[in-house]
Amino acid sequence: MREAASAPAATRAPRATIGDSEFDRDTAVTRRAPGVYDIDLSAGWTIISAVNGGYLLAVLGRALADALPHSDPFTISAHYLTASQPGPAVIRTDTVRTGRTLSTGQASLFQYDDEGHEVERIRVLASYGDLDTLPDDVRTTARPPVFPPMDQCFGPEDGPTPVSGSSAIADRLMLKLDPSTLGWALGAPSGKGEMRSWFGLADGRDADPLSLLLAVDALPPTAFEMGIMGWGPTVDLTVLGRASPAPGPLRVSITTRNLAGGFLEEDAEIWDSGDRLVAQSRQLARARLS
Repeated sequence: MREAASAPAATRAPRATIGDSEFDRDTAVTRRAPGVYDIDLSAGWTIISAVNGGYLLAVLGRALADALPHSDPFTISAHYLTASQPGPAVIRTDTVRTGRTLSTGQASLFQYDDEGHEVERIRVLASYGDLDTLPDDVRTTARPPVFPPMDQCFGPEDGPTPVSGSSAIADRLMLKLDPSTLGWALGAPSGKGEMRSWFGLADGRDADPLSLLLAVDALPPTAFEMGIMGWGPTVDLTVLGRASPAPGPLRVSITTRNLAGGFLEEDAEIWDSGDRLVAQSRQLARARLS
């Protein structure tokens, strides 16, 4: 298997502004009052009928970036309490602490049920800073994932039929999956809890720290390669922002080591075009065993 060629050293991508892309427009929040934000969750980021957890985390992440004095999520942990649906939602934020280097806040997203009762969908605790001010020294044993170049990988559009469960979100992403993690699509899953893909937004928007919150949860579940089909709901998702990504496509690698009692973990790494580890995550998800 060929290793993808490393890109030359690249500069950091400029921060996108609201309106630059569909992702920016669909994660834009409107401040109603200090710490209170309104948003209409877009149906464009659904998997079957549920709103994707990474998109929801990016929505909450944008509200916290507005509420806190720092712009970049260094660590953000979300507990998914009930499934979110497309439509109106309100986000309430609270500043826990502010400092020169880091600020910490919490946020919750609410929607209304059929009887008009407010229902909390997600609760988040996060610490924010400025990734662009971090020193450039890197001391690590981590290495970029090894898989074929993009033109030897495959996306939803390359199959004879749409990928099961991909739904609307597939049209908004550029995914090119490593063929060695695509056995599930051919009815022959490898049995390994692995998923690897090139990743980008379909409209060409370069990645930034906010869109990394989407990228960690945008690939097909590792459970597919373990022979378990169906989209498993996320219980908890923690993302660590490590660096501002350089322009160009990202490489995402996700692994599962343990599936037990109907739950599995997914550990993700995101690498940019300059071979830098820009984000890590761990999530706990349910596995639909029947």
